[in-house]
Amino acid sequence: MSITKDIQYKFKTLSIAEKLIAINVAIFILNALFVFLMQQRQDVIVQWFQLPKSFSDFILQPWSIVSYAFFHAGFMHIFWNMILLYFTGRIFLNLFKPRMFLNVYFLGTITGGLLFLLSYNLFPAFSGINTALIGASAAVMAVLIFICTYMPYQEVRVIFFNIKLWHLGAFFVLLDLIQIPMGNAGGHIAHLGGALLGFVYAKKLGEGKDIGSGFEKGVDSMVNFFKRSKKSPLKTVHKNKSAAQNKSTISKNEYQRKIDEILDKISKSGYDSLTKEEKDFLFRAGKE
Repeated sequence: MSITKDIQYKFKTLSIAEKLIAINVAIFILNALFVFLMQQRQDVIVQWFQLPKSFSDFILQPWSIVSYAFFHAGFMHIFWNMILLYFTGRIFLNLFKPRMFLNVYFLGTITGGLLFLLSYNLFPAFSGINTALIGASAAVMAVLIFICTYMPYQEVRVIFFNIKLWHLGAFFVLLDLIQIPMGNAGGHIAHLGGALLGFVYAKKLGEGKDIGSGFEKGVDSMVNFFKRSKKSPLKTVHKNKSAAQNKSTISKNEYQRKIDEILDKISKSGYDSLTKEEKDFLFRAGKE
């Protein structure tokens, strides 16, 4: 197996959170190498993808509402973002499908970006400040606060202590609130935008409403538009066989009720409290 094929294979076997980490790290390294080798300004590439504070500048590069999240200011910036994304991603993907993870991640990115834009165009404290937004922090905060809100009493190990998830989430939110007047106000405001999205998404999901479904359909429509000219002669039917067999034996309502009961049990007692049968059922449902 060639090195290229080996890399492709390893990339395909990564979880969606790990793939995002790999993409972020690759962009960071390539950008740094280009700047160094070509002796260019630090922002020669970033300027086309960062989110500007001005609405007039944003209109000229609307893609920046998403692309800003794939660029980072320095090593420590990307290091802590990716570490937090790795651990929160593992918890998230034990409970939900990758598509929902992407919904939360990118909606958090967009919400954080919009709050940044609004803040820098509404509040007098930011008038005259020339700045732009980069970094995946808003997206990572959305995933973290989603988990902290969905199962607040689940305990996680932080260095030497066990701490409830809602305590962890509250700490990060308060930290951003306190630091707004101290510097990097735009970044902290974007973090809060992502946190708000994660909180609302989890609360609505608890009520049975997936607020990311519209976003997901929009992305699917866009992807299908570009794929419309490509027709595949083969159809893959084996991928969801296990999930289909589950649904064939119980009704759709019972299937969803069983999933809700398992998630509720995780929220109250943790993932380890599940029986092997419940873990297998949740795993198959997640692959659907």
